[in-house]
Amino acid sequence: MVIRTRPWHGIMVATTLPFRPARDDFSVDHDAYAAQVARLLAAGCDGVVPNGSLGEYQTLTDDERARVVRTAVEAAGGAGDRVMPGVSAYGSAAACRWAEQAAEAGAGSVLLLPPNAYRADAAAVRAHFAEVAAVGLPVVAYNNPFDTKVDLTPRLLAELHADGSIVAVKEFSGDVRRAYEITEVAPELDLLIGADDVLLELALAGAVGWVAGYPNALPEACVALYRAAVDGDLDTALPLYRALHPLLRWDSKPEFVQAIKLSMDLAGHRGGPTRPPRLPLPAGQSDRLRAATEKLLADGHH
Repeated sequence: MVIRTRPWHGIMVATTLPFRPARDDFSVDHDAYAAQVARLLAAGCDGVVPNGSLGEYQTLTDDERARVVRTAVEAAGGAGDRVMPGVSAYGSAAACRWAEQAAEAGAGSVLLLPPNAYRADAAAVRAHFAEVAAVGLPVVAYNNPFDTKVDLTPRLLAELHADGSIVAVKEFSGDVRRAYEITEVAPELDLLIGADDVLLELALAGAVGWVAGYPNALPEACVALYRAAVDGDLDTALPLYRALHPLLRWDSKPEFVQAIKLSMDLAGHRGGPTRPPRLPLPAGQSDRLRAATEKLLADGHH
C-alpha cells in the first residue's frame, strides 16, 4: 500500500458541482456539494479538487467560486490538506487572488493551468507559475495542451520545478511515455494521473496520485482500481480497469462533464444539469453512456 505523504498525493477527485434546475437559474446547491465531498471522502478518496474544469469553474461568479472552496474545506472536516482548489484564470493577477483565497479558506495546495488566453512561450509560463507560487501554497501544474494550446513538456516542467514554482504535475497529454522522461529530467517532481483512461499505465510508471473524474459516480470501484494499480496488483487492477474503461475514456472527451454527471445520476448520486453553454448529451451518446453505466452497476461496481 502506497502511503499518502503530501496533500496532493492519492485520489484527489475533481468534483462536479450540483446546480439546481434551469427554473432556478442553475444556482449552486452548496448543501448538496458539501454532502458530495463528504460522500467521496467516506468512500476512501483522499481529497477533492473544487473549481476544476469538471466543476465548471468558468461559469461561476467570483462569489460562487470562493464559496465552493470554503464549502469543500468545511465538508472535509476542516482538513485543508484534503482540498486542492483549481486557481486557473486568464490573468496571473487573478490566479494569484484565487490562490490567496484558497490559502485563506485553509486549502492545502492548488491546481494551476498555464496561461491560456494565448499561446504563451516558456518565459511567460515560468513567470506565471512563479507569481502564483509566491502566494505560498504548493502548486500542482496542470498540463492540458488540448484546451490551453500550451504544452508543459518534460523539459519545461523540469524548469518550473527547478524554479521552485511547482511540486507536481497533473499530466493530461495522454502520452504515457512522458512519465519516464519527467522522471529523468525532474526526479523530485511528483507525477499525478491526469486522465482516467491512462490510470493503469501512469500508475505503473510511478504516479503518486490521481486527479480523478469518475470516482464522482463510482467511488468504491475507482478507489479499488487505484489502490491495486499503485500497489502493482495486476491480478486485481487489470480486469477492473478493463471493466471500467468504457466509462473512464469519457474523461478525455469534450463531453466529460455531461457524461460523468449522467453516470452519477444513474448511480443514485446527485449529478444534475450542466450550466450553459454545455447542453445535455445527444441521444446517441447518452444511450451508449447509459448502457455502459448500467452494466457496471448491474455487475456490482459502485
